[in-house]
Amino acid sequence: MSEAKVAVVTGASSGIGAAVARSLSLQGFRLVLGARRLDRLQQVGEPLNADCRYLDVTSASSVAEFCKSIDRSDVLVNNAGGALGLDSIENAIEDDWEQMYNTNVLGLMRVTRALLPSLEAANPGHVVNIGSIAGREPYPGGAGYNAAKFAVKAITQVMRMEWLGRPIRVTEIAPGLVETEFSLVRFKGDSERADRVYNGLEPLTAEDVAEAVCWAVTRPSHVNIDEIVLKPLAQASATMVSRKQ
Repeated sequence: MSEAKVAVVTGASSGIGAAVARSLSLQGFRLVLGARRLDRLQQVGEPLNADCRYLDVTSASSVAEFCKSIDRSDVLVNNAGGALGLDSIENAIEDDWEQMYNTNVLGLMRVTRALLPSLEAANPGHVVNIGSIAGREPYPGGAGYNAAKFAVKAITQVMRMEWLGRPIRVTEIAPGLVETEFSLVRFKGDSERADRVYNGLEPLTAEDVAEAVCWAVTRPSHVNIDEIVLKPLAQASATMVSRKQ
């Protein structure tokens, strides 16, 4: 019997990351999970027999510590990220922009760079970057998050170019409205404002996104799914939604 493949998932303590971990476990992957909230991460990972490790992707030393003893990684899911605020450029909060860039962009780069040798040795390895429709459609108030997710899209495309001919698959999963802690974090704990994002429509679930990830990573090794964009039926674009009264 061949050894089980290993999937590394960042930001796995809740939401999409946690759902991806559960879905990959059902596909037979061994899991290495990382997140800052180690207690929440263990609640997700222990039932899955996962290796749960503290990880702050904004810290180079934390990434190095997380990655140093991972001797096999067949799949890396760069999920750690998120949005902060919905402020205009005129009222932009610099710390929020820096945090979004550090998590969504630099964090993705740090973890991928550290695990690249083991991903290539997996032959094929697979990098899955969790993007967003915000990385395709800018909108007022979203400039900081748009910039970060546009960067994720660009980085994903450059990975495909730079690694062409090497045994590494690359996919971006770009969801629209997904009901997780995303909006609660974006609005810094304002649950009423967060709830209004999803009022009157049926958003995607974290499990919907996890299914897309699992489908992409379980295709035959010669097949590369470049990108998957998924939105709820009630959403046509980043700013166009149909809400029931």
